[in-house]
Amino acid sequence: MSYAQTLIPPQPAPKVIVKPITGTRVVGSLLVLLWALLAASLLYMVIAGWDVDKFTHYGPRYLHGLMTTVVLVTISVIFGAALSLPLAFARMSKNRIISTLAYCYVYVFRGTPLLAQLFLIYYGLGGFRVQLEAAGLWWFFRDAWYCGLFSMTINTAAYQAEILRGAIESVPRGQHEAASALGIHKAVAFRKIVLPQALIVALRPYGNEIILLIKGSAVVAIITVLDLMGETRYAFSRTFDYQTYLWAAIFYLSMVEALRHFWNWIERRLTRHLKR
Repeated sequence: MSYAQTLIPPQPAPKVIVKPITGTRVVGSLLVLLWALLAASLLYMVIAGWDVDKFTHYGPRYLHGLMTTVVLVTISVIFGAALSLPLAFARMSKNRIISTLAYCYVYVFRGTPLLAQLFLIYYGLGGFRVQLEAAGLWWFFRDAWYCGLFSMTINTAAYQAEILRGAIESVPRGQHEAASALGIHKAVAFRKIVLPQALIVALRPYGNEIILLIKGSAVVAIITVLDLMGETRYAFSRTFDYQTYLWAAIFYLSMVEALRHFWNWIERRLTRHLKR
């Protein structure tokens, strides 16, 4: 059995490496300083231009618009998720006709702006009023709120379908083979083995899609839906105060930050078994 005869002498601390001042660091520091000054100036303008009368008069309208935005986004995300599941299966189908139709749907709605889709639904379908009345659907498409909800739903369904398809295909093939070897039915294996793993992979992209939908929902204000942006436009048309849009930006930022922290909490809860 061997043992040390002498102790290792103490060593000096490693030298501190001083990073040289480069042009990139200077430009980055100046940009950060510029953004800090901009944020400080915006904060100062909000405080200096605070008007209690405007706040008490238009505050309830902002809250109403905020609630409308939240309801629109929530319902469209839920309906879009329900529609994305069969779309994802259709994209992965071995039937060329079904997979091609699903691909065309995803390609069109992901490749065109939400605003163009909204105009096509709200203004374009008005040309088929007689046919829609005969089918009993005109009550739906004549209302701007329903048109906005419908356009947001079919738009997010295309994105969610691709997110879900990619997540399902990312699950290793061995999971399917192991379930089959244990005699587990394919439907049960998908619901209890494949889908939970796929949803963990899709969790972060789903959060990004909801955030994009929150910000994209502002386009419904163009078709007279009084969401958060619609109420902001109303307030600006009465006051001509630029701070009305600044307050709208603060509301949107608050919604996005709240969702981001909530999504991080969900991800930590669902992936706690993966962390060591």
